[in-house]
Amino acid sequence: MPQKEEKEEDLLKEQCGDDAGLYAFLCHTLYLDPIAAIPKRDLAILIEEAERSVTDENYGDAFRKYQRVVFKAIFEATQNPGEKDRYVKVIQDLASKTTKVTEKVKEKAEKEGLTARARQLEEEIKNYEFLSERIEDVIKVASLHYNERLEELGAEERGEVRREKRLAAERDEQVEERDELEGKAARRKERKGMGKEERKEAETEEKRIELEEKAKGEARRKEREEAEAEEKRIEEREKERRKKKILP
Repeated sequence: MPQKEEKEEDLLKEQCGDDAGLYAFLCHTLYLDPIAAIPKRDLAILIEEAERSVTDENYGDAFRKYQRVVFKAIFEATQNPGEKDRYVKVIQDLASKTTKVTEKVKEKAEKEGLTARARQLEEEIKNYEFLSERIEDVIKVASLHYNERLEELGAEERGEVRREKRLAAERDEQVEERDELEGKAARRKERKGMGKEERKEAETEEKRIELEEKAKGEARRKEREEAEAEEKRIEEREKERRKKKILP
């Protein structure tokens, strides 16, 4: 089952309000990172695979496959609000099929004397019965939760891109500073073999180069500080926006 972090559980509690049953169901149904966790293959293909396992009477395998299909269908319903009625029917059908398969797995567990497993499966049956009765409520709260979570994941991804750009700029700055030091050492070595007048001209040129490199260094430092400050401002704005967001 999908695992939830504490802060995500708190958010889900807020979104469910006083509906303990809805919270209990969604707490074990929603993914922390739906994009990574939910299968990419088409829903119809996954349903066919689950039905094939039923035909082969491999009910344990069918149970696992139907679970994944239900989770995917709920997620897709949250991302396609214009097709809500269609997804309600799809999820209704899946909940019914999953319940029947779970009953088969429970019967097998009871015959084998696996009492704890049978009790667990009985809870699963109750979960799918709950889903059948409350599909629209499940989709409504799942939509709030997934959309908020996807927004957070997007903010995290954008933050990572900004950090990578900053680190790349820092590496470039280090390379430039190293090149400047190496150039300075090479010019110093070259001046040792020069005559007096030539050395004087070279020293004048060296001072000009040093002033130019100093100006470049100051510009790099200022650019880096501005980039760091902007990154902090963006992060603070995103945190503040999430903090102030009113949950229906």
